[in-house]
Amino acid sequence: MAWDPGQYLKFGGERLRPALDLLARVPVESPARVVDLGCGTGSITRILAARYPRAAVTGLDGSAEMLAKAAKEPTPGEMIAWEQADIATWTARHKVDLVYSNAALQWLKGHETLFPHLVDQLAPDGVLAVQMPRNHGAPSHTLMEAEIARRPKLAERLKSKPRSYPPGEPGYYYDLLRPRCAAVDIWQTEYLHVLAGEDPVVEWTKGTALKPVLDALEPDERDDFLAEYKSACRNAYKPRPDGKTLFPFRRIFIVAVK
Repeated sequence: MAWDPGQYLKFGGERLRPALDLLARVPVESPARVVDLGCGTGSITRILAARYPRAAVTGLDGSAEMLAKAAKEPTPGEMIAWEQADIATWTARHKVDLVYSNAALQWLKGHETLFPHLVDQLAPDGVLAVQMPRNHGAPSHTLMEAEIARRPKLAERLKSKPRSYPPGEPGYYYDLLRPRCAAVDIWQTEYLHVLAGEDPVVEWTKGTALKPVLDALEPDERDDFLAEYKSACRNAYKPRPDGKTLFPFRRIFIVAVK
């Protein structure tokens, strides 16, 4: 799937905040190798490189468009290797001290095998740090799914498209990782994003969960879908008296030490 870096970065500050919150809880001091899985445009990869200046840092993503944007941004004094690869099948050439992934693994199925595989890529005492959106029960997602359900042909087309999946319960990841790890720290945070502009929740989802849906629609279908989805989101997320829109967004965080 071709990603749109410009659309994704419309809310770059809001998307960066949970990435920094995750990094603040990573108990790694001087790693030799760091991999940012699903690095996107490389915003957090550059922060990782600045925090760990002696580490070999790799930003890995499946999107050529995102990596092209990442490679264009300046990284003075920092050495980052950009690599295009499928996260689902990625295997480290050498054991890694920190595998970091911000808002990427929800696009993959099979967490019961994926997470143990990622732990296997760690060096002794290495850390797996993951953040995933866990907002699939919010109107931004349920209204989207309701519109998809109204269109059987669209639902059929989407079966072959990449989709984001609801992450499991916190206890699921704890039970999955604890037998393989010395320590597992899991928490959830619901951010209250204050968004500006017209239909800001729709603009937010256009950069992520809505992207594969729009890609599966014909132009005339797309206009109709967006009109219905925008109307539903306006009712669910009404602007405040100052014109801003409050957008609650829940995320799950996992930090596991091998």
